[in-house]
Amino acid sequence: MFDYLKQYNQIKHEIISEIEKVLESGQLILGDNVKLFESKFSNFLGAQGKSVGVNSGTDALVVALMACGVGRGDEVITTSNTAVPTVSAIRMVGATPVFCDVDESTALMDLEQVQICLSIKTKAIIPVHLFGNVVDINYLKNIILGKDIAIIEDCAQAHGASLNGEMAGTLGDASAFSFYPTKNLGAFGDAGLCYSTNQHLYNKMRKIRMYGFNNEPYAEIEGINSRMDEVQAAILNVKLPYLESSIKQRRSLADYYNKLLDPRIERFSVKTGVKHAYHLFVIRLHNRDYIKHTLAEQGILTGIHYPCPIHLMRGYKFLGYKQGDLPVTESLSTELLSLPIYPGLSKNSVKQVCDALNSIFNIR
Repeated sequence: MFDYLKQYNQIKHEIISEIEKVLESGQLILGDNVKLFESKFSNFLGAQGKSVGVNSGTDALVVALMACGVGRGDEVITTSNTAVPTVSAIRMVGATPVFCDVDESTALMDLEQVQICLSIKTKAIIPVHLFGNVVDINYLKNIILGKDIAIIEDCAQAHGASLNGEMAGTLGDASAFSFYPTKNLGAFGDAGLCYSTNQHLYNKMRKIRMYGFNNEPYAEIEGINSRMDEVQAAILNVKLPYLESSIKQRRSLADYYNKLLDPRIERFSVKTGVKHAYHLFVIRLHNRDYIKHTLAEQGILTGIHYPCPIHLMRGYKFLGYKQGDLPVTESLSTELLSLPIYPGLSKNSVKQVCDALNSIFNIR
């Protein structure tokens, strides 16, 4: 499903050189490498905003939520077919997640159902740009027009995706990125980043990530400890220039999958104006578990994103959701299969996957 070693072996000497420079610099936290990466990533996004490096994608959501004033007693609308960190971040600030079902054609938040989820307690919405596809944030803005509700984009899977020429992460009030090793841009450990085109939110996020400090050890606002370290920033600075080419590779591999896969195998749509970043290439199969097992027997490993919707997990039973509350989400959880896709994966390997999958699909 994922192999970081292919890219690492190509740029190994650059990475080791930069790590050695960090270790010899005497500056390990929030130094020049972090500042450089924040600047370069902001430039990559291409909008007039600023970035704040933090220690994980989860904390990026936490910091953004705190900067938007979300806290105890507030509600945050999001989806249940996402990684648990999206929801745990909401709980970490004391707010309550409210789950919106998803659009069957995209697996993204069903914007037509957002209105149903709104209440006087709604303080923010976290649309998840799942798989590298993009939620129509402009349409979402129209839904909540005139309401004091923040839009915080979860971009953990959407590095390099765009909508009508604007990068995912620049469309809402704030956004959160993860640089977990498997992401389109991955560190060699945990790292994350907050971004906003709003100077006031940027200033708050910058303070919140380090105890609420500004430039001296005095808490101007309440904050936490979530700082990107210099080693991860140095690695990300090496890898960032390769991001655009790696996304082109992902798109090329996705095109090849679409060309070779049996047309009866369901895939998710990409709406006009969206440039998908293909963090994952996901198909829909009504006999998913059988096909996954059969592929594994042939040495082809696949993934499931995600096998259990969060609203049905034991850890979130207290939220009061039950089976049947989010029918599309629940149906997709039994049918989605993620095929291998990453820079360095050969087209021969994609063909091998498609040949095996088509054969199993036709037998069934």
